Amino acid sequence: MRPFLLGVLGCSLVLSAQAFYSASDDVVELTPSNFNREVIQSDSLWLVEFYAPWCGHCQHLTADWKKAATALKGIVKVGAVDADQHKSLGSQYGVRGFPTIKIFGANKNKPEDYQGGRSGQAIVDGAMKSLNALVKERLSGKSGGSSYNKQQSGGGGGRKEDVVELTDDNFDKLVLEGDEMWLVEFFAPWCGHCKSLEPEWAAAASAVMEQTKGKVRLGALDATVHQAVSGRYGVRGFPTIKVFRKGEEPEDYQGGRTRGDIIARALDMFSDHAAPPELLELLNEDTLKKTCEDSQLCVIGVLPHILDTGAAGRNGYLGVMMKMAEKYKKKNWGWLWTEAGVQMELEASLGIGGFGYPAMAAINARKMKFALLRGSFSETGIHEFLRELSVGRGSTATLGSGTMPKIHTAEPWDGKDGQLPVEEDYDLSDVDLDDDFDKDEL
Repeated sequence: MRPFLLGVLGCSLVLSAQAFYSASDDVVELTPSNFNREVIQSDSLWLVEFYAPWCGHCQHLTADWKKAATALKGIVKVGAVDADQHKSLGSQYGVRGFPTIKIFGANKNKPEDYQGGRSGQAIVDGAMKSLNALVKERLSGKSGGSSYNKQQSGGGGGRKEDVVELTDDNFDKLVLEGDEMWLVEFFAPWCGHCKSLEPEWAAAASAVMEQTKGKVRLGALDATVHQAVSGRYGVRGFPTIKVFRKGEEPEDYQGGRTRGDIIARALDMFSDHAAPPELLELLNEDTLKKTCEDSQLCVIGVLPHILDTGAAGRNGYLGVMMKMAEKYKKKNWGWLWTEAGVQMELEASLGIGGFGYPAMAAINARKMKFALLRGSFSETGIHEFLRELSVGRGSTATLGSGTMPKIHTAEPWDGKDGQLPVEEDYDLSDVDLDDDFDKDEL
């Protein structure tokens, strides 16, 4: 069984420091320095593998990836990114496990996940299917090819309008008084480095606005025109980038200048200030669907019956789960809990019954895979369990029959200790017990 990892098939830990591909291969080795030129600005369809040299599954894929690249030469571009070395590129496209394969088609800013097989023939078939779809879109006029969302300066996969144009007049209202967090570029039109940054900044602005739902914005201010604001913040060189959070002093941006670096910094800002995910009681189908299908991973705790722990014991278990939700809030996972015996079909699908309570499972709803907590239901035990899953280790299984189990509608816990059922009192005063016995048998 393949190890479990978010959104992709993971791989076992096999140490290797050698690159998989060379100049003699038909696979294009992609890096942050050439990715924009080769892929984003290209009119071609691209298949891109994000790999790690130590990844066993990546090593097994190499030969078939080369075969597919040779077969597709001149038809579809095939590339590879060492995402262990170039983490900014992996982060930009949401890569969390290896190998991950993305299809860069008409909209280079929103590549699709490759879902096909891993043999050379399967890869070629998948590429031709995507190519056929792209050609049909162009024929119908629905796709603009590589011109989609390109800027006047040459393109880069972002929408120029997603960069907010800041001025002396609107800066305070938008940046200082608004609720959003901001990355602001102070530029000069004649600055060569500013021109080089422009497509990266636009691409990052589009991705950040989408991934943070507008909570982090990227802006640009022409410091040669709007000198009041640039003078206020001591801007002397170009481009200067500053980080603004409401109610805090601005700070200098210290990261890299590629879109991946910028996106990673913006997502860190977002997650650092985001509230931890809500820990919900699993009461119906809608709760499971909304929490698990909208999350990369769904963590479910099955707690002992309230009569076994009382309110204090249950709150202790819930407290542990909430601390873990806070610890892993950057992961955008869903968190649920239920009482033992309430959702029996779910417990059966997860095979929880044999391990006792409390129990915990992590479900990947997209792959219908799950992993069980084998260690202690404690901060240390759960942290180790989730950490192992995060790096592609841990034993997993298919969820039941490959579909989500039935979830019963249940009453929410009232926060109180459990009450034993009231037994009915029987009045035996009118019962003649002598009639029920044969005195000769005594």
